Amino acid sequence: MIALCVLLGVSITAIALFSKNLRHSASQAMSLVPHSGSDRSLEELSKTSLPKISVIIPAYNEACTIEACVTSVLESTDLSVEQLEVLVIDDQSTDETAAIVELLQASRQDNRLHLITGQPRPTDHHWMGKNWACTQAVQQATGDYFLFLDADVQLQPGCLETTVAFAQKEQVDLLTFWLTILCGCFAEWLAQPIIANLLAAGYAFDQVNDPHSETVFAVGPFMLFRRSAYEQIGGHRAVADYVLEDVELGRRIKQHQLKLWYGIGHDLAQVRMYQSFSALWEGWTKNWHLGSKRNGRRTLYTALITILVFTVPWLGLLIAVIEGVTNSFTGWTIAAIALSLIGIRLHYSIRQLTQHLTNIPLRSWWLTGLGGLLVSAIAIASIIKVETGWGWTWRGRSLVNPASIR
Repeated sequence: MIALCVLLGVSITAIALFSKNLRHSASQAMSLVPHSGSDRSLEELSKTSLPKISVIIPAYNEACTIEACVTSVLESTDLSVEQLEVLVIDDQSTDETAAIVELLQASRQDNRLHLITGQPRPTDHHWMGKNWACTQAVQQATGDYFLFLDADVQLQPGCLETTVAFAQKEQVDLLTFWLTILCGCFAEWLAQPIIANLLAAGYAFDQVNDPHSETVFAVGPFMLFRRSAYEQIGGHRAVADYVLEDVELGRRIKQHQLKLWYGIGHDLAQVRMYQSFSALWEGWTKNWHLGSKRNGRRTLYTALITILVFTVPWLGLLIAVIEGVTNSFTGWTIAAIALSLIGIRLHYSIRQLTQHLTNIPLRSWWLTGLGGLLVSAIAIASIIKVETGWGWTWRGRSLVNPASIR
């Protein structure tokens, strides 16, 4: 019990430090909400001089989400065909993705919606993820702003007008934000809140928005570019062989001394990233190690910290209670229970911060201990996948680059 108490003391110290970093990051996060009648400057700008927007949705085997995504975009705004085009690029899906979009075109008769049939990937260069699909769509896009959306995103009314008007007013070249994160399956409730915490604490909002800081982050499901800035950095073609193309695009924005805005936009859009445990596992393991720049020590350190912060208090409570019931509740046993409960109470405070950042409700916060184990396993599995290429896929497509892995 003495050793357990020491471990719990270390855990509580780690939780307190982590909570401090997360709280600082959350306090610096700027929020963007649909403009109201009180914000006359944005309202007037969006109605009178909003430039044309190209919403680009790369889609590979997105039959279960593409209809809701496209419908939400079209119904979120009354912008005319002169102001909005929605380009769905079917990246050679093997499911009903293209057929669903074709049915939407036929049923809605909305001239703003266009389906692009993606071509096979060039063999003279290695293209990762959605980079080739986005590159093809851009060639047909006519907007002054490009909004790249993942097919599992749904926009809320006023999202396009608000974000583009804000980008114009503040001279933002890349606008990206935390969407409302929806959780459905058990694995999502375990992993998504903890991963959000780790990302928010590791990539502080003020540092990402600081043009002089090397800290870079971008939320891939929602990335709004000024067209001129996108072209200046080379677009998705310039990051063709990057799995984490969103972060690399953000890095290039800052390297070119362009303006990156990173904040919170819960009322503007929502996303459910994964529909099952297998999808969540494949999705996060494909890029977690890359997020640590393939630094094995850093990835393992993240796994260790995750267990120390999120799992140890719950494990300590379980061990101490079992020891007390089977033997006796000694002073050290009671101390271990008390320390565990302190750590668990701090977990609740962390989840409240998570709710502020991601809009994930407090439901199932008591699964934090199991979640820590799952996220740690994701980090370790990611090292194996990225470094060996074994099982390193996305939607069944191999991500192994014969030349390099970035």
